[in-house]
Amino acid sequence: MVDRDFFSDERSVVEDGAIVGSGSSIWHFAHLRSGSLIGRDCVIGKGVYIDTGVKIGDNCKVQNGVSIYDGVQIEDRVFVGPHAVFTNDLRPRADLWNEDRLSKTIVRRGASIGANATIRCGIEIGEWCMIAAGSVVTKDVPPHALIVGVPGRIVGWVTKTGAKLNITSEEGRLGGTFTCDETGETVNLEALEG
Repeated sequence: MVDRDFFSDERSVVEDGAIVGSGSSIWHFAHLRSGSLIGRDCVIGKGVYIDTGVKIGDNCKVQNGVSIYDGVQIEDRVFVGPHAVFTNDLRPRADLWNEDRLSKTIVRRGASIGANATIRCGIEIGEWCMIAAGSVVTKDVPPHALIVGVPGRIVGWVTKTGAKLNITSEEGRLGGTFTCDETGETVNLEALEG
């Protein structure tokens, strides 16, 4: 079924009050709550849940089975792999909820989050970083970092196209300008404290 200037499969649920940008596609069994905002030219895969208050930028791809809860903001050109999960309450209890418990998360431009990754609430995922499949991210992620494991840790650095820089994680932590041997891309990294 075509609805205005975006595609919405007839088996999806796009509640009144959800805003979807032109050129976006909402696939079957996805559920967009009222008060969610999806940018232009996005792909929202099968079985995705997008809660009230979630904001997703332009040109994003959210793969099948992803859950994105209130308090999450995703900037432009972000990739979220299948079955990745975002949380929004640091101390969840079945019978306790109010807006004071909401802990916000921001995913910066161009970040990629692998399949089945879990993103703890209250953190920032940096621009153009890459989070490996199955990782559990519990701390802020700097721009261009390659994160792997449980808990996720920096194991390297990547370019905007996802190519790995030929530097150690320690060299990247010190900051500087680095050129990718494979692609010729230049990446500027800020020194990390600690």
